[in-house]
Amino acid sequence: MDKKLFPVTVVGSWPRPGWLLRALKMKRDGLLNQEAFNLIANEAVLSAIKYQEDAGVDILSDGEQRRDNFYSFVADKVKGIELKSIAEIVDIVPDKSRFEAILRRLDVPAFSIRNPVVTSKLELGSKGIARDEAIFLKAHTSRGIKVPLPGPYLLTRASWVPGISDKYYRSREELGYEIARLIREEILALKEIGVDFVQLDEPVLTEVVYGEQVEQTFMCAALFSRENPKEELDFAVELINEAVKGVAGVKLGIHVCRGNWSKKEEALLKGDYVPLMPFLAETKVNQLVLEFATPRAGDVEALRDYLGEKEIGFGVVNPRNDVVEAPNEIIERVEKILRFVDASKVYLNPDCGFGTFAEVPLATPRVAFNKLRSISSAANELRKRYGGQ
Repeated sequence: MDKKLFPVTVVGSWPRPGWLLRALKMKRDGLLNQEAFNLIANEAVLSAIKYQEDAGVDILSDGEQRRDNFYSFVADKVKGIELKSIAEIVDIVPDKSRFEAILRRLDVPAFSIRNPVVTSKLELGSKGIARDEAIFLKAHTSRGIKVPLPGPYLLTRASWVPGISDKYYRSREELGYEIARLIREEILALKEIGVDFVQLDEPVLTEVVYGEQVEQTFMCAALFSRENPKEELDFAVELINEAVKGVAGVKLGIHVCRGNWSKKEEALLKGDYVPLMPFLAETKVNQLVLEFATPRAGDVEALRDYLGEKEIGFGVVNPRNDVVEAPNEIIERVEKILRFVDASKVYLNPDCGFGTFAEVPLATPRVAFNKLRSISSAANELRKRYGGQ
């Protein structure tokens, strides 16, 4: 993997073309098998790779083109998990009318976002969670590659539905440790394939501390009653550390944001990293991938006393708007964090993915490309200033 200063990377997703969305729908409806779908998705992945390479990305992803969203896709990969739409899950929620009102306020179309639910004992298939994605990506680029995986806490919190999941696991905790074990197995397999960077997505951590501001949890990843925030964050750290225990030879990161399903900033969570940093500091990962291009994320000073030896995947462009940030604006943001973080520990990335939910893309490919190109231009200038290659 490239050793230059300020490596440019992505959080994961890329806007999916219309023809791929149609193929996704046909697969969900049983009109297209997995093999036929993959042939179509391969072309979308190649396009996403080309966009990233041309924009100057150093460590790229496959754009999550084969995934319905950043965590629901596991329903296709793990036996014992079934995909249900929010519209279906609404029927399980104790206060249905309140939840429907919340969806409207948060600008969430119930038909467009799907959630994995544990419906029997879990079993990982021979292709794993993302091994097929990694093999194809590795074969079609000479650059560093990143594979995002749903974090163990997110996946546990999303897939545990009382009345269904508790028929197979005695508690959410038992399910959580089983999920962490499966994710660790996947990380080790991805390392053997030659993946450079495995990112665990844990955006729901911000909901734990700030969800009450909008009277709602982070989407369907926590539909039911919230627990004590400290207990929840302790549980999250335990699961993350269980998932990465003893893993070496591959860069490990955690991505945390405040929601990425709407362009309406007021519909998304708001709050700085101050209450999260003591917990994130305890995780045994190499890098924290954090959003900072939105004022909702607060000031970078929240990180000053907690990063320690960890790297920062620094969010410098906002994927939820069409304004392409100028390189000078990005450089100004980066230099704020360089006041207390060594340049060798700073990676540059967007705040979040550009198409987190397949049917709710937040950017066009052209806007996403221009934002990445602007990051790359900023990185080149920063290397000149700080002695990088």
